[in-house]
Amino acid sequence: MFESVQTLIDEHRRVQEELSDPAVHADAGRAKRVNRRYAELSRIVAAHDAWVAATDDLETAREFAREDESIAAEIPAMEEELQAAQERLRRLLIPRDPDDARDVIMEIKAGEGGAESALFAADLLRMYVQYAASKGWKTELLERNESDLGGYKDVQVAIKGSSTDPAQGVWAHLKYEGGVHRVQRVPATESQGRIHTSTTGVLVFPEVDEPEEIQIDQNDLKIDVFRSSGPGGQSVNTTDSAVRITHVPTGIVVSMQNEKSQLQNREAGMRVLRARLLARQQEELAAAASDVRKSQIRGMDRSERIRTYNFPENRIADHRTGFKAYNLDQVMDGALDPIITSAIAADEEAQLAAVGNDS
Repeated sequence: MFESVQTLIDEHRRVQEELSDPAVHADAGRAKRVNRRYAELSRIVAAHDAWVAATDDLETAREFAREDESIAAEIPAMEEELQAAQERLRRLLIPRDPDDARDVIMEIKAGEGGAESALFAADLLRMYVQYAASKGWKTELLERNESDLGGYKDVQVAIKGSSTDPAQGVWAHLKYEGGVHRVQRVPATESQGRIHTSTTGVLVFPEVDEPEEIQIDQNDLKIDVFRSSGPGGQSVNTTDSAVRITHVPTGIVVSMQNEKSQLQNREAGMRVLRARLLARQQEELAAAASDVRKSQIRGMDRSERIRTYNFPENRIADHRTGFKAYNLDQVMDGALDPIITSAIAADEEAQLAAVGNDS
């Protein structure tokens, strides 16, 4: 794996030179891609420099240790530092998901459990909004279909980051959230105090940076307009501002009614459609390429139960990584970092094991 470092160092130098070219910054899309690659390579170069420095320091210490016992005593700690530097570099050399720096569009849908599932969908939305705020990310509510009790049958939110470093990207963190989230608690509607189990589905799509990335033939779209409605079908708009976009070749349907303007709803709908088409395109490529290793904990099966939220025990458990903690109240307030870190670590371990098996 380390043999590829020099190639990446050379690329880092070329990208750095590219960033000094005014023509790069004249193209916003190109500038974003180049800045992202530079940030990713900079982390590798810094880790490589730290590894080289730790190696040189240890070799020097071993030479002087023959004559100075005080230096010899420092060698075990220096060996640990070298091992840590090597492990950090090794992890950074794992091929990164090319979408890690992208923003995301997240959809939360009520599942089994009726009204309680819709209420939990609202709780999950709040959890993700709080988590995004802790990261300095911005959130934008794109669409919501409210339930009678104040929850959501379906809600879509865009989450946007600001870092050019893919490791700090929104998709790099939230791509592991897709799947079925199970909740165990006493519903607000339960008069006997019995614990119920409900499920809520989460879909996460990387958002398209530039509309040109996904070419959509307007002739492939069927666009319907209708009056938006609130919970229980009550009318909330007297004009035909809601929009339903059907992509005929794939059958993907996107409906938007959150905005009062038909144009705004159509623009939001196209954002979601492009994200879904990008995800579909990537899944097809991954399925066709036998040498592409899928994430061990972020598979294509969106029906997979990934996590349980047990309110009576204040317990959160991730079924893919084995993570378990008894701070569910804090998690629901957005303290997701430990859970997501466990998912990232598990994914890295799986990829490192795969590399080891191939070598």
